[in-house]
Amino acid sequence: MAGVNPIGLDIGSSSVRAVEVRRAKDDFTLTNFGQVPLPPGTVQAGILAEPVALTSALKQLWAACKFTTKKVMLGVTNPQLVVREMSVSNLPAKEMRKSLPFQVRDMLPLAVERSLLDFRPLEEPGTDPTVRGLLIAIPKDAVMELVQAVEKAGLHVVNVDLASFALLRAASRLDAQVEAIVDIGAEVTSVVVHADGEPLIVRTVPRGGVEITESIATRLGMPPAEAEALKCRFGLHGDGRPDTATAAADAVRPLISELRSSFTYLASGERQKQVTRVSLCGGSALMPGLAEHVQRQLGVSVMYADNAGRLRDTRKARQRGFDSFLPSAAVSIGLTLGAAA
Repeated sequence: MAGVNPIGLDIGSSSVRAVEVRRAKDDFTLTNFGQVPLPPGTVQAGILAEPVALTSALKQLWAACKFTTKKVMLGVTNPQLVVREMSVSNLPAKEMRKSLPFQVRDMLPLAVERSLLDFRPLEEPGTDPTVRGLLIAIPKDAVMELVQAVEKAGLHVVNVDLASFALLRAASRLDAQVEAIVDIGAEVTSVVVHADGEPLIVRTVPRGGVEITESIATRLGMPPAEAEALKCRFGLHGDGRPDTATAAADAVRPLISELRSSFTYLASGERQKQVTRVSLCGGSALMPGLAEHVQRQLGVSVMYADNAGRLRDTRKARQRGFDSFLPSAAVSIGLTLGAAA
């Protein structure tokens, strides 16, 4: 690529985001970033519903931001995404790709012929007949429709990566703790639990900020726009009126239940790992009082992720509004870090 790193492109439910970095040795310097909103319904729970609207938004984004390349690293997710730890035959990479559909055919809820499959080793392949790693399966048609819509905008998709793995690259803290990174978007929440960078659980939960707003609106009998304003300004603290804090707590309960069940599964499963820290990111994670509420409900330390922790020299970007872009930028940042690596 003649020294040009692909742009990290994240397609969310409410907007499209892109990040460009320059790599020098082991440093990653932010050089450009931007986002544009998507019309409601363009992407629904991670599934592209209106390709023309997405293509138009991407053209607008590139025209506005003037990125130096049209090559992109695309992040994908899907409600039917499967990421499962397993052992497969220890084969050279080329043979592994060919044999994977036959090795995993009976282990997936998806039909292998309609899936894109990949395998990410979690250990160095040795002389053993098998190797332990993560099997990744995602519906093929959904990914191809996304790629086609992106390329109709004049962009070139050089690679596709799981949004969850990009999230891990950008937002993880590498230490002795078992950390859950929770990226709460408008309609989808991505959950990645890892131990020192090794993924333990990867989930896509079809819940997010829109559901929370709708729940508050229904509970308090107010229009969604008013409920959204209440959520963003006062959140779980409430505005002093009876029932507003209770309505907010009820609205986030289903998402917290999803997190609790994932953590319980991990603690009781084969690995028996206990989550000790939750790192929040995503635009909907900015709801006032959410971090404290999650900490009380789950009994673990909760903080906000440092999405830009692996980027050097973001001062100029901050003058252009990077701080407001950053909470939702973990995936786009992580994608371009992976592309540059």
